[in-house]
Parts: sequence; structure tokens; C-alpha cells
Amino acid sequence: MPAMLTPRMRQGPPAGQPWAADNGRYASPQEYTDQGYLAWLARLAPEQGRALFATAPDVVADAATTLELSAPLYAPIRRAGYRVALVAQDGLETLSVPWARIDALFIGGSTGWKLGEAAHALAAEARGRGLHVHMGRVNSLRRLRTARAMGCHSVDGTFLRWAPDTNRERMRAWFRELEQQPEVWQWER
Repeated sequence: MPAMLTPRMRQGPPAGQPWAADNGRYASPQEYTDQGYLAWLARLAPEQGRALFATAPDVVADAATTLELSAPLYAPIRRAGYRVALVAQDGLETLSVPWARIDALFIGGSTGWKLGEAAHALAAEARGRGLHVHMGRVNSLRRLRTARAMGCHSVDGTFLRWAPDTNRERMRAWFRELEQQPEVWQWER
């Protein structure tokens, strides 16, 4: 599981571990600025080689506003040396996805939407185009199974933040179980 970093964390990626940059707008919309985010990405430039992607700005559960906010940042994120991730939000399936301008699709949105058919179809489209697919807020074995069935390449969550010593072992058990158990079902691709 990659480390997901935001500007508010004020830390760099763990040594040797894959990581991704989340713009952090969700947690602090009043504090977020495009300039601040790009400056933070520039400070992490020495660690770019392990970065999976950097998200463009988004608004939870609002695909139209997300597309409006994110489009101006695709080129600056790429110029900063990162792969660009669009955070998929509720309603994206009814809009024009800028597939040629992004490198990754981050499955976000409300819980119901991200686990539904629309998000699954978008993930399949992204995979078919050779893009990296990531799911956020994966904090249970059930959600991890769903992300796997969707074909996600990576996931993140806050599960380890709470009781890290205990939860680290639980998470390792989840991954062992996934390796030992074949998938019972898969979404159509």
C-alpha cells in the first residue's frame, strides 16, 4: 500500500516506499491554494521517482466542479514531474472524461457511488486505456476486495493511523487472505 501524502502532513515520503500526492483540498478547502500545492510538489521533487501520481484538485461527490478545478492543474502537475490523477467523483460517468490529459484515475466520491457500477465502469475504461487506477478510503477487508475486483492497482486509507501496531498485523492478514482466496466474482470488464 503506498503512502498517501498531503501538504498538511508536513512530511516527506517514507524511505523506499511508493507514495502518492493528494492535494488535500478535501480536509482543508479554506487553506488550499493551487500555488501552495504546486510549491509542495516542488519541494518533494527529489522523491518523484517513487511517486505513483499527484491528484488534481477535487470536490467530494461533485464531478462537474472537480473537472472545472482540476483542468488548469494538469499541465503544471506534469511539468513538476508527476503523473496526473483525476479524482473521480459522483456523476463523472455523465460527463466528458479528459482521458488524454491524465495518467491515473483515483476512485473517490461518496461511498455509494465509489462502490457502484458507474465507478466500476470508469475503472475498467481507465485500465483499458493503460492508466493507473487507485481507490481511496480503503479501510476494511471488504473494501479491499472491492478495489481488487475493480482492478485497482493501488489503494489508500487511514486504517493504520489508528492503533498502527495492531492494525498493521490485521492488514497483513487481509493481504494474505486475498492471496490465498481466488475471487468469487468479478465485475465485467
